[in-house]
Amino acid sequence: MLREVLSWCFLFCLGLCVQAPLVVSVKPAPNAALTSVWGPGLEANVVLPARFFFIQVVDNEGRNFTASPGENTFEVKIVAPGEPFSRIWIQVLDRRDGSFLVRYRMYASYSSLHVEVLLKGAHVAKSPYILKGPVYHDNCDCPEASAEAWLKNMHCPPSFPQIQRDLSYFPSVDPDRNARDIPRRFGQRQSLCHYTIKDNQVYIKTHGEHVGFRIFMDAFLLSLTRKVKVPDIEFFVNLGDWPLEKKRTPDVLHPIFSWCGSNDTRDIVMPTYDLTESVLETMGRVSLDMMSVQANTGPPWEEKNGTAFWRGRDSRKERLELVKLGRAHTHLIDAAFTNFFFFEHNENLYGPLVKHVSFFDFFKFKYQINVDGTVAAYRLPYLLAGDSVVLKQDSPYYEHFYRDLRPWEHYIPFKSDLSDLLDQIQWAKEHDQEAKKIAMAGQQFARTHLMGDSIFCYYFKLFQEYAKLQVSEAKIREEMELVEQPKDDLFPCFCHRKKVKDEL
Repeated sequence: MLREVLSWCFLFCLGLCVQAPLVVSVKPAPNAALTSVWGPGLEANVVLPARFFFIQVVDNEGRNFTASPGENTFEVKIVAPGEPFSRIWIQVLDRRDGSFLVRYRMYASYSSLHVEVLLKGAHVAKSPYILKGPVYHDNCDCPEASAEAWLKNMHCPPSFPQIQRDLSYFPSVDPDRNARDIPRRFGQRQSLCHYTIKDNQVYIKTHGEHVGFRIFMDAFLLSLTRKVKVPDIEFFVNLGDWPLEKKRTPDVLHPIFSWCGSNDTRDIVMPTYDLTESVLETMGRVSLDMMSVQANTGPPWEEKNGTAFWRGRDSRKERLELVKLGRAHTHLIDAAFTNFFFFEHNENLYGPLVKHVSFFDFFKFKYQINVDGTVAAYRLPYLLAGDSVVLKQDSPYYEHFYRDLRPWEHYIPFKSDLSDLLDQIQWAKEHDQEAKKIAMAGQQFARTHLMGDSIFCYYFKLFQEYAKLQVSEAKIREEMELVEQPKDDLFPCFCHRKKVKDEL
C-alpha cells in the first residue's frame, strides 16, 4: 500500500513538473577579464587630495552591467612594495548602475604603488596596475616645473570657455593700478584678499572685517603650488557671496575673482568655496563631496517618490513662494524651510520649520528643485551628480560651469518667478523616460566636469591665462604675509625634482 501511494505521489509531482516547468532566472555574472578599469588614480603623476578610478562591470557576453552586482563584488588592494605598513585609506563606492568609483587617500609618499582589483580572488582587467614612482601624497611639496607637462599629466582641456569669456573684458591687467585702486573701491565695505604668488610661494594681505573664508582659498593655493609651478601672479579675491564689479566701460573695470558671477557684473568666476573645499577634504572632514554623492543616489528611478523636493532656508523671496506653492499643491511639491533668517517666519503662510534632511535622502525623490539662495545655489553640482532630474530656476547668477549646461538636456528649466514650475513638474511626470534621460545626462556632466581633477585644471588655466595679461611683474606688496605650507613632520617626502646641495 505504501509503495502504491509513493508511486502515485511521484507520478503526480512529475505531472505538475511537465505541466508547469520551473523557470529559474540566472543572473549574469561579472567577467573579470572583460570588466573595464580606468581613471586618473592609476597614474602616478596625477596628484590629488583623493585619487580615484572607475570599474565598469561587464558580463560573460561582453555587455555592461546597468545595475549593481553587489557592493562587495570587488576587492581593491593598494600596497607599496617594501613598505610593511602603507598609510592609504581606500573606499570602493558602488554607483549602483553597474559601475564603481574607487577612491583612495595617501598619507605618505612612496617609491611606487601596486593597485590590485580583484573579483573572487582573480585579477580584473589589467590588474595589478603598477604606478612607477615616486608617487606623492597631497601634502608633499614637489611642484612640476613645466606647466605643459602638468597639464598633459592631468589631461586638462586646452581651454575653458568661461575663462575666455571672463577675461575678454580685460585686454590687459596692471598689478600696480589694481593694488592702488581696488582696496580704495572695495576694501572698506567688502572683504577681500590680495594675493601674490611669486616663485611659487603664496603671499596675502586682507581687506575688510569678515575674512574667515580666506581659509578655502589659502588651502587651495597651497595645494596647487605643491603640485605645479604657478606663474607669478597678483590678484584680488572677493570673499563675499555677491559679485562686485558692475558693468562698466572697459577702461575703468577692475578684475575681481569671485565664487559666483552674474549677468550684470564682470567678476572673474572661480569654482565655489564649497566645491573647492569638498575637493580638498574628500575622505577627510567633509562628508558631502562629488564622489560620496555618486554612491548615495537613493532607490532606482522607478522606485523614487514622484513629488518634487526642496529643503533650505529663506534666503530669497522665490523660496518663500516655492514653499507656499508646495503647501497648495502637496501632490506635486514637498518643500519646507529648515531655518528662517532673512524674512519673518509666518507659520500660517509657510508652515512650521522642519528638521534638516540628510542630503543623500534628497535622492529618494525623483525631482529636485534648485532655487537661488543669496546668489546661485551652490548645491547644484551635487544635485546633478545624483540620479534624480534637476528642475533649475532661470537665474542671473552662475557658477563657473553653468554655461556649459544645456536646458532640456542636463536639467529642466523653469522661470525665475516660478510661474511655470507646476507645468514643468507635470511635464516630467507625463514624460517619465525623457525626464530620466535628462537626469542621466546631468549626472554624466557632473561626473565628467566637476570632479577634483577638473577643478584643479580650471584654477590653473585661470591663473595661467590671467598671468599672460599682466603688464608688469607681480610684486610682494607692503604688509603682505607669507602663507606657509603645512608641516608634514610625521611623513615627510623627498622631492625628486629638488636638487640636494652637496655637502662642503
